[in-house]
Amino acid sequence: MDLALSGKVALVTGGSRGLGEAVCRELAAEGARVIVNYRRQREQAERVVSTIAEAGRGEARAMPADVARGADVAWLFDAVEAVWGRVDILVNSAGIWPTALVKDLSEEVWDQTLAVNLKGVFLTCREAVRRWLAASRGGRIVNVASPAAFLGATTGHADYAAAKGGVVSFTVSLAREVARHGIYVNAVAPGMMETDMAREALVANRDYYLSRIPLGRIGDPREVARMIVFLASERASYTTGATFDASGGMLMR
Repeated sequence: MDLALSGKVALVTGGSRGLGEAVCRELAAEGARVIVNYRRQREQAERVVSTIAEAGRGEARAMPADVARGADVAWLFDAVEAVWGRVDILVNSAGIWPTALVKDLSEEVWDQTLAVNLKGVFLTCREAVRRWLAASRGGRIVNVASPAAFLGATTGHADYAAAKGGVVSFTVSLAREVARHGIYVNAVAPGMMETDMAREALVANRDYYLSRIPLGRIGDPREVARMIVFLASERASYTTGATFDASGGMLMR
């Protein structure tokens, strides 16, 4: 299926590794021009850009910004517009996943998790919506949620679950506000994937995570990325405010 993404400009937060990297590659494979956003991993972001260039389809640029800082987010959108004139698609993939039971969870870590995983989504969505409304243009947003938003956490990630629950409800609220302006807002809830972020947890508890997945395997980030890319396209033309499960059957709701 041609997703009609050729020439579209997509901003992917947390695009230097894991799911974000997979999304960048899949978008570029569809002919999109991709901004690989990163906070610290410049070399990794540049590697993603190089890989996309070598594939010979789509274009990519690496751009730094801390999505938890409003000034950084405004600068990032300005920088994208200076290069490619606009942003058509926003994918919020930036996230952190610290581990601590609630009794051991510090206020600092709680604040940091919500700042990146929830406030960052708010700031980037707000910036995109403001610019699209001012220009009388539509746009597409896909936020990365988690099954933990619905099931809670069992392995010391209550802060992450709380942030992702916020992402789900924020996605619905924003979708309701902007639907009539041609702005689509959806979310995807990935299960456990083979990524850098999950590596230590999988080494320590792979059998436990596998026991919770009806399909009986850990996901490949590319499987989730393809769903995100579809939702970022005009082929998903009658869907907004929805959260799609990509968890190997963990949710089945």
